[in-house]
Amino acid sequence: MGHLNGKTVIITGGGKATLKDGRCGSIGYGIATAFAKEGANLVLTGRNLQKLLDAKEELERLYGVKVLPVQADVSAGADNEKVVQEVVLKAVETFGGIDVLINNAQASASGVTLADHTTEQFDLALYSGLYATFYYMKACYPHLAKTKGSVINFASGAGLSGNFGQSAYAAAKEGIRGMSRVAANEWGKDGINVNVICPLAWTAQLENWANAYPEAFKANVHMPPMGHFGDVELEIGRACVALTSPDLKYMTGETLTLEGGLGLRP
Repeated sequence: MGHLNGKTVIITGGGKATLKDGRCGSIGYGIATAFAKEGANLVLTGRNLQKLLDAKEELERLYGVKVLPVQADVSAGADNEKVVQEVVLKAVETFGGIDVLINNAQASASGVTLADHTTEQFDLALYSGLYATFYYMKACYPHLAKTKGSVINFASGAGLSGNFGQSAYAAAKEGIRGMSRVAANEWGKDGINVNVICPLAWTAQLENWANAYPEAFKANVHMPPMGHFGDVELEIGRACVALTSPDLKYMTGETLTLEGGLGLRP
């Protein structure tokens, strides 16, 4: 039995994706796999319903956990607070509570320079990333306070380094980092720990970006000193599991997964 049996985890952007070699191909699915191996119930959200259903089928079949797939999209012009509240309501109705919130979903127009960015492209990054994180944190707060749960938000080295062609993406991710620091200070008294992960992992999306924008990829993505990119399940997913485990519940701060290694900043 896993040490997270009976816990409920919401993972945004948790649809199934695979690399060309067949391994987990998205950070969200890698995280979902790591938590499924520990026996947690999963609520997976995303825009693509089929990817969510594929994730449900495989995770339930392989690990015997329960997976609730919920199609949800936070975007400009939508009633986003209502969209998120309905996800949280379904999670609580299905599993009785929420122990972990992982804000992983993010869309952006990478490879487009700041001068060429449109308002629509900027909105895409901010709504899918920053606003989604804001709404999910607000909606989950009372449930996490009851369980003394955990929040893990995803930022990026793009904001730390100012990557070429990623202005909207970097803006969204830096906003998430700042908001997470505030939440860590405000919610610590409630027993909720809040952490940020900035991953450098090899994903199907990164494979596609390398093919679509080779110049931007070459300028921004460099092989880590350890000689490999992060594995979305074994390194990113397991880091998330560790940050929500009872032995590490005292830790509130920032987790950076950069240059192929983990560094914890309490």
